[in-house]
Amino acid sequence: MSRPIRFIPPGGAVVEITCRTLHGRYLLKPSRELNEIVVGIVARAARRSEVEVHAIAVLSNHMHLLVSVRDARRLAGFMEYVNGNLAREAGRLHRWRHRFWARRYRAIVVSDEEAAQVGRLRYLLAQGTKEGLVATPTDWPGVHCAKALLRGDSLRGIWIDRTRECAARKAGKKYHRYTYADDESLSLAPLPCWRHLSAESHRRAVAGLIAEITTAARSNGPTAISSKARVRAVLRVHPHDSPGEPDARPAPAFHAYRRRARRRLEEAYREFTRAYRAASERLRTGDRSARFPAGSFPPALPFVTRPAGRDP
Repeated sequence: MSRPIRFIPPGGAVVEITCRTLHGRYLLKPSRELNEIVVGIVARAARRSEVEVHAIAVLSNHMHLLVSVRDARRLAGFMEYVNGNLAREAGRLHRWRHRFWARRYRAIVVSDEEAAQVGRLRYLLAQGTKEGLVATPTDWPGVHCAKALLRGDSLRGIWIDRTRECAARKAGKKYHRYTYADDESLSLAPLPCWRHLSAESHRRAVAGLIAEITTAARSNGPTAISSKARVRAVLRVHPHDSPGEPDARPAPAFHAYRRRARRRLEEAYREFTRAYRAASERLRTGDRSARFPAGSFPPALPFVTRPAGRDP
């Protein structure tokens, strides 16, 4: 099955990103070292690609991000940096030398409706809790945005300069694990629909979502297992193990609350793909003047940028 053509609406959009490890292996198992490295990588990638990160949740075998991007090129650059560096660092930490990710990341555009954006934030906040792995989102021992959003803080991490480390090793210099580590900070931006809120109102809104998630988990999941016991169970798994067959349910093309908003995104995507495929046909016949739609990646050609001032 071919991959869908990468598409970000003109002017940018909120996007939910999901990445899964090969065979669902627990290669992202939480630890202090990996947590710091994950945050450092995402923070640097966001700064380099000019991407706003709204939420992040990294479970033992998959990762979710909620971000705002201007175009598909920034999203591609951001994820190339995140996935490439994270595969190398987690592979190094867990002695895993094989393929790391199951497939290319999945990116789903979220409509500009408040209900749709808040719904996706709630979904990310519920990671770990809805599966019964922890009692509440703030208990997850890995990288999770819940505590930072509740406090209005940034997530703290590190970036290890492997180039300098390699040069020091070749020169016979002594160094420890963090000699060439730089501190990184990942600031979580409010959702576009919540930018008008004060800092205190934003924290209260997040607290309300977390309370809903915790209450739902308490009524649906096991209550006899203590929170500490659940965390210990998460940390006991071996990173090379796999839970078995992954969830294969198809993902929606877009996240929208109202049917009208979904139809608007679907029509924009259909128009985009029609223009892209028509240009591809012309290119295959040898016509190098074929015009691909703005915001697309033509086959073996540079990304097509939008003219300045044309975004709505």
